[in-house]
Amino acid sequence: MRETELANESGTALEVLERVFGYALFRGHQAEVIDAVVGGASALVLMPTGGGKSLCYQIPAMLRSGVGVVVSPLIALMQDQVAALRQAGVKAAYLNSSLEWGEALEVEHDLVDGKLDLLYVAPERLLSGRLMDLLGRVRVALFAIDEAHCVSQWGHDFRPEYQQLGVLGERFPDVPRLALTATADERTRGDIVACLGLEGAQRFVSGFDRPNLRYHVTLRTSARQQLLEFLGRFGRNDAGIVYCLSRRKVDETAAWLREKGYRALAYHAGLDGAVRSEHQARFLRDEGVIIVATIAFGMGIDKPNVRFVAHLDLPKSMEAYYQETGRAGRDGLPSEVWMAYGLSDVVQLRGMIDGSEAGLEQKRIERQKLESLLGYAETVACRRRVLLRYFGDDPEERCGNCDNCLNPQTLIEQPEATELAQKALSCVYRTGQRYGAGYIADVLVGAKDERIERNGHDAVSTYGVGKDRSKASWMGVVRQLVSGGWLTVDGEYGSLVLTESSRAVMRGEVEIPLRPEPERKKRARGERRDRGGAGAKVLEGDKDQALFERLREARLVLAREQAVPPYVILHDATLVALAKARPGSLTELGHVHGIGATKLERYGERLLEVIGAAG
Repeated sequence: MRETELANESGTALEVLERVFGYALFRGHQAEVIDAVVGGASALVLMPTGGGKSLCYQIPAMLRSGVGVVVSPLIALMQDQVAALRQAGVKAAYLNSSLEWGEALEVEHDLVDGKLDLLYVAPERLLSGRLMDLLGRVRVALFAIDEAHCVSQWGHDFRPEYQQLGVLGERFPDVPRLALTATADERTRGDIVACLGLEGAQRFVSGFDRPNLRYHVTLRTSARQQLLEFLGRFGRNDAGIVYCLSRRKVDETAAWLREKGYRALAYHAGLDGAVRSEHQARFLRDEGVIIVATIAFGMGIDKPNVRFVAHLDLPKSMEAYYQETGRAGRDGLPSEVWMAYGLSDVVQLRGMIDGSEAGLEQKRIERQKLESLLGYAETVACRRRVLLRYFGDDPEERCGNCDNCLNPQTLIEQPEATELAQKALSCVYRTGQRYGAGYIADVLVGAKDERIERNGHDAVSTYGVGKDRSKASWMGVVRQLVSGGWLTVDGEYGSLVLTESSRAVMRGEVEIPLRPEPERKKRARGERRDRGGAGAKVLEGDKDQALFERLREARLVLAREQAVPPYVILHDATLVALAKARPGSLTELGHVHGIGATKLERYGERLLEVIGAAG
């Protein structure tokens, strides 16, 4: 008989799933991973955000003898997961710098006394001599290394402390180890395996698709107006994240959103630590808060009901984009991700790469990653397909849930598109490859500009050859040539420079695909878009939607009574299931998705009261 069937009194993995977590079935590779780990095997697990990675180590930790030790990179992530586990009746704790000395000692005593199923720690704390000695005195069920992409120096969240975790295999050779992540290309996977000593481990790759996310990408024309139009799709109780590249832009955007009536808070590394902690806590514990942040915010966020993620600037790579957008819709409900971008983003990011202290090889790889992201932004193909193919998946041609699928774009017909490209490339060459996109566009349209005349560029053959098109149209041609690799941007000065592939275009040996620039929408003076109702509509019937909102209000009361985030009480997906099913008894309530035995005992009567009052 397999160990999964006789591990201890907890029962089988499926029984634990139903009794503790309130779920009837495993998803994807969950059952296979759990079976392997309970049987003593190590594993590398890649699952998309919201795909249920945590259950792959939580359930084995409850089934195997001893304590499951989870390596987690951020305090907020540990606190959220431990709070959620305790709500489900699981014996879990964390050790980190947020605990007073006496509190930490109490956790250590519980560890030694065998009172814990799961212990969450940071890599620095785990590798300290004190904790390693304590673990040497107890039985360890497993080691789970969450956010394992932090191992790789090519990754977007590199944490050098993670590279030392390979010692776990040497110190505890008989204890299974899991490395889990939602974001890892082939290079990063190789680093994870090598650094953590997982050469013989089983690999479980579930793909990267998040079908509940709708992808939108737009050219940045009037960023704030465009952001307002996007936010107008959501209600005042819907939470979201807005990412900006600079701290200054974060502060200014958050202040402007507050002026517009939004509960918006800034988050970046330049803020006082106490302020950052307060803003993060408000985002987690309150409804309808928007965090405006740099990439300093997010990896430790486990909030499942983030209904949207917006980018006002290009991220640094496809990995960063996938990770940041993945913070939306972790509960599986429909959510939206939106990005506005411009060529100035490429100039700024290239400058950051070229000005960094990284080695030449790392700079080359970072430039390639940035170019891949720009290509994604410029594509007329299905965005989900482009994104997933980057990570090695092979999805269908059209997803039906991105802007390009919902509103297909057409290309400029040949040979016109190639002629436009040739004119732009020739202009770059004839002006000496020393100027940015705006200047090149001015030369092409024949602008009367003192600088152009001073440089003598009003006399070059390309001056005015594009006067039949707008400057914005030529800026779009240049941007698409950069995204396609026919032009590159000097990181220090922002100058456009020809590439090897541009020669074939100028000689007419290849055809260039170009799409027309979208027309800029003008808003009437004084017109504004107010935020919607209580929340984005997640249910079709008005009565069901109203009950969902009442359940959300009741959940908020319960959360405040216990000083925990609302989502650790019940996920939005569970509230949706309650609003649809309208159970009339505790027995019926116990069959609802996400309500395990402990939550049924704690909250069953109060939930039935809310449902009964709705009629």
